[in-house]
Amino acid sequence: MTTESSPFDGIPLEQAVADAFAADGWLAHATQQFHERSGQQAMARAVARAILSRRPLVVEAGTGVGKTFSYLVPTLLSGERALISTATKTLQDQLYGRDIPMLVEAMGLPARLALLKGRASYLCLHRMELARHDDALQDAFMQRALARVERWSHSTRRGDLAELEGLDERSPIIPLVTSTRENCLGSDCEHYKACHVNLARREAMAADVVVINHHLFFADLAVRESGVAELLPSVSVAVFDEAHQLNETGVQFLGRQLGSRQLLDLAHDVLAAGLQRARGLVDWQLMAASLDRAARELRLAVGRQYPDAKLRWQGTSPDDVDAQAWETALAAVHAACGLAEEGLATVEEMAPDFVKLLERAQQMTAHCEHFMGLPSPEYVRWVEVGSQQIRLKEAPLDIAETVKRRMLGVQPAGDASAAPANDAVGDDDFDPPWQDEAESAWLAGDRQAAEGVQPHVQCALIFTSATLGADARLSWFTEPCGLQDADILQVESPFDYARQAALYVPRHLPRPQDPSHSAAIAHVAAEGARRLQGRTLVLTTTLRALRTIGDVLAQALGEQLEVLVQGQASKRSLIERFRQGDQDGQQRGCVLVASTSFWEGVDVPGDALQLVVIDKLPFPPPNDPLVEARSKRLEAQGRSSFADYSLPEAAVALKQGAGRLIRRETDRGILVIGDTRLVNMGYGRRLLASLPPMRVLGGPADYQAALEALTRASTTDCPDPG
Repeated sequence: MTTESSPFDGIPLEQAVADAFAADGWLAHATQQFHERSGQQAMARAVARAILSRRPLVVEAGTGVGKTFSYLVPTLLSGERALISTATKTLQDQLYGRDIPMLVEAMGLPARLALLKGRASYLCLHRMELARHDDALQDAFMQRALARVERWSHSTRRGDLAELEGLDERSPIIPLVTSTRENCLGSDCEHYKACHVNLARREAMAADVVVINHHLFFADLAVRESGVAELLPSVSVAVFDEAHQLNETGVQFLGRQLGSRQLLDLAHDVLAAGLQRARGLVDWQLMAASLDRAARELRLAVGRQYPDAKLRWQGTSPDDVDAQAWETALAAVHAACGLAEEGLATVEEMAPDFVKLLERAQQMTAHCEHFMGLPSPEYVRWVEVGSQQIRLKEAPLDIAETVKRRMLGVQPAGDASAAPANDAVGDDDFDPPWQDEAESAWLAGDRQAAEGVQPHVQCALIFTSATLGADARLSWFTEPCGLQDADILQVESPFDYARQAALYVPRHLPRPQDPSHSAAIAHVAAEGARRLQGRTLVLTTTLRALRTIGDVLAQALGEQLEVLVQGQASKRSLIERFRQGDQDGQQRGCVLVASTSFWEGVDVPGDALQLVVIDKLPFPPPNDPLVEARSKRLEAQGRSSFADYSLPEAAVALKQGAGRLIRRETDRGILVIGDTRLVNMGYGRRLLASLPPMRVLGGPADYQAALEALTRASTTDCPDPG
């Protein structure tokens, strides 16, 4: 914290935390929503101990525990410099704009706060200027969008695009007015001093508490892996909220990818910069056309595929793809990137833009050469195919080794030749302080001494979420994240689920594999939605089921209720409309049908949501390359891929989906799971045990009675759990 004195100076941290969460403590006086909870107190004490002991802590805190205050209060009271990382920008904004300032003010702490997002969240003044001359803005809609951004640019201080009301996060104008690491000009940019990204980073470097997101954390980690100086400030406490997303987020950033969209973007930027700054010196049209053609031929090489297909790629070419056509397409990409390199090298001294474009072309050439070789045995490689795009991807199976090496300071066992984790990186944010001691031993050639260095002082690491596993060690989370030796705490939700919620499994439904299953689920949802006048969320496991259920519900309820289907509008817009419901009869009630991204992070308390319908048990798709590779690794270890991977994955996802129903102490509702395997198969007991302890409805009559009870009582005016 800053050098100013704190009112808590001299008070032991654990005592200060206990005082804060007492029934008559300062939290009770600071906020009307606060009320004493034993689970919240237990978590706060555990976080305080983790900060003092520097031992990593993993906490699963059920809905309603108040985990946000449980980690914020001890972190702020510790006086240590802290990093708070979340999975979503929404929670970032809530922490920075509401929760942390409220606590800082209530405690009278001299803490400086900073909010740091990825580049795509900030306006780039240089890119905005280039956009004015971009051929893509001949469209009237795009011109109006750019004009709005330009007007806003004169008044904003932070340059955070989230400030611009009405700007959809999917707007095509955003890539044109934001930068990427590849196209940022850095200190060569004429707007460098006024750059919003640099302003945010400077504030972060000077702050006591920095709020970031997991994507930015791993993007920074990936940059540091390549030997580039870090972007994030060094800290003594790091808290990862919504930690259940850490592994999948990390895998995205710690691998390698090359996509047709990248090639098309390079073609677009090369042509725009070339014609504007070096017209006539290079055949820019030929260069751009070559990249454009190579991108399209790469997509054509895989032929017709199912929508959003993921093709296994274990040899020289992906499965079900002609090897000769694939090699020819990759060679064309390599040649097009090489042609771009040659042309850009002749003009790179004319403008910083050309330097960055050359670096992008060189990086794509390197990626292409890598993908022309065989995949590494420690990684899984696949191809993602869209209707018009294609992505070549390679990634580790999990983040365990990276977490152990980069965050916990553990050297790879038996690796005598490995360089120290922070070799060539310099002062690393998350390399623990003992790393220098280990590095000295490595440099002296003393492997035994290096491995003997113990982590006696390090950054305190706290990982928390409402859903982290289905066993006492939270293995679903700790194994892939390399945290098996962390301290574990599980805090149950304070909600009275037996009173507030009921579980119903319709036994008359077709088997999940039956083609008629989705339509049958839709009719179950329609029946409940009619009784409740909307207030129904349907979560599907596949996009095909999403479309089928959405169509059936629209046909069955379209004249009575508004049926919202994922994809019709942005996630934020759909949730806002769903929360409004029937607005006291002023508009129609809502049914929302959604898939993957709505299974978590959707908070609709009160009457607006009283029925959640899940179509099937959310087992991971066995033909997904990552799933298949992880399963094979377990089988090679003599373990069961179903019991040790597929079942825990389904249990966690099911728990996340069920968690949408009850968000406050006074909420009431029904969870319908349309998969009879939950009650007919032996493993169903394990999945049921992962759900909150709701009362189980025996049959259709009980279900009808439960629906009727919901129509007779209100669940509004719910207290905020904090």
